[in-house]
Amino acid sequence: MRYEPRERLQTIADVHPDMERRAMTRDERLARWAELLERIPDQRLSTLSETEYQPTWARKTMRNAGSPISVAFEDAVLRAEGLQDDTYGEARRFFELSDWELHQLVCSCHSGATVRAETAARNVRDILEPRPGLFAMLLNALLVVRSS
Repeated sequence: MRYEPRERLQTIADVHPDMERRAMTRDERLARWAELLERIPDQRLSTLSETEYQPTWARKTMRNAGSPISVAFEDAVLRAEGLQDDTYGEARRFFELSDWELHQLVCSCHSGATVRAETAARNVRDILEPRPGLFAMLLNALLVVRSS
């Protein structure tokens, strides 16, 4: 593939620079975040301290430089999609996460002061592709046994 200036492309192709592109879906934004984290698997990222104990107003503004949320905010694609900063509240809004889901991703109570980016990516993917919980696995096993 070779580079061609826009002016040249306009003479050989139907170019529409003002054409709007489709916004990313929630799943696409989460998948992009996971991919960014997977690119730096061994990097230690800062967590947020005890998010579940913070009042809502304080939790919204929580941030830590070098956190999994910061990795997302450093990405030009996610910023172009509307990610405005690297705070807990903005990540909750932009990625359409519940407090419980975001707590699982960034809280210090799960991994201490830092988390490996690979672990954070796996946690993001778990939101995208939830694994069945213990109760669901037991129920499934019971139903398999009963149908045999």
